Amino acid sequence: MRPAQKTSLFDQSTLGELADRLVTQAKRAGADAADAVAVRSVSLSVEVRDGAVEESERAEGDDLGLRVFIGRRQAIASTNDMSSSAISALVERAVAMAKVAPEDRFAGLADANLLTHDIPDLDLLDPDLPSVAALEAQARAAEEAGLAVKGVSKSGGASASAGIGGMVLATSTGFHGSYLGSSHGLSMTAIAGEGTGMERDYDYSSAPHAADLDSPDKIGRTAGERAAARLNPRKVTTRKVPVVFDPRIAGSIVSHLANAANGAAVARKTSFLKDKLGQKLFAGGICIVDDPLRRRGLRSRPFDGEGVRGEKINLVDDGVLQTWLLDSASARELGLVTNGRAARGVSSAPSPGTTNLHLEPGTPTPDELIADIKDGFYVTDLIGSGVNGVTGDYSRGASGFWIENGKRVYPVSEMTIAGHLFDIFRSLTPANDLTFRFGVNAPTLRFEGLTVAGQ
Repeated sequence: MRPAQKTSLFDQSTLGELADRLVTQAKRAGADAADAVAVRSVSLSVEVRDGAVEESERAEGDDLGLRVFIGRRQAIASTNDMSSSAISALVERAVAMAKVAPEDRFAGLADANLLTHDIPDLDLLDPDLPSVAALEAQARAAEEAGLAVKGVSKSGGASASAGIGGMVLATSTGFHGSYLGSSHGLSMTAIAGEGTGMERDYDYSSAPHAADLDSPDKIGRTAGERAAARLNPRKVTTRKVPVVFDPRIAGSIVSHLANAANGAAVARKTSFLKDKLGQKLFAGGICIVDDPLRRRGLRSRPFDGEGVRGEKINLVDDGVLQTWLLDSASARELGLVTNGRAARGVSSAPSPGTTNLHLEPGTPTPDELIADIKDGFYVTDLIGSGVNGVTGDYSRGASGFWIENGKRVYPVSEMTIAGHLFDIFRSLTPANDLTFRFGVNAPTLRFEGLTVAGQ
């Protein structure tokens, strides 16, 4: 990429001027308050299969969104047309929509005293975006490493990607901030076996900086070894046994907790946790953390979608549910104060969500965690989304390996695991192998007495 192109892509000053202009024009057009968000995205990806490039794609664009308030009436409009006439039309449309929108007594900008004016550098931008040729070489190397694993019969494809994305936010209460980050990714899918006995598995790595990615050789080799290990799976009869989640899917349990602790769901009374604030849900010592300010974090951000700086919080501390995930609207509805968890796009109002979420590790190693299991299920993949956020009922398809006498002894597939999230939370024991690879991270996790259904 030529230096001139880099400067253009990484310079958000024009977007900042447009966001300020939108807010100013909205106020002149009759809005009592307004905020504007400008989002930049650039992505480049290459996919290879059987040594040949199957797809190469580049996308680049800027988008603008305007939110206006007339009293407690709110409206949102967006565009990707940056011309003066389009900006003027966007303002007119948003104000006209707000005049006829229903009142929402909780809607409004974040309180001015909560806005941050100290924007930290979280080292989110890798300025050296790779070329198409470099991405192709990475994808080819990952595929070759996967195909070299004994038992792997073919490739399901390998891909490499890179991009940048950022946001500018301006509000009529005086906030103006921006940030820009990069993303790099690498993945490979391997297929082992032949005919109806084929099995597939994958591995991937993603990070803001290319230097933090796993190597193509490791990605391909891990995908191949996982696929080969799944060959000749069995089924087991229905029973209640200890269940262990591999780290690559253990974060799903943390996500279920966070989804139920979402302030919007709690305010709507559609969360099974709605009456559980301050109560012990997990064993002592369990801690679940959300940290938007982690350096080089996949979901790090210096401020949220309303201009509020979100500090690191313990969603669960020593097993006790401590707080909800809140934006300004859900906080007002619950009689609380936002904790800077607002997420948004150009065409939607802010809503609460997580950033870098993780469950802190325990003390046993993964081997020690399963050493006393005479009969159990080690889960490496989950299928479907059979989780009821209103009741907490849990039922998902699963595959992995059967445990006998503390060892993984053979692969199993087409299984179902079921229980209730309260019981799952209470019986959770974490291993000591936490690594930060995903947006939601957890170490190997063990649960007691889940129902496993197979044959």
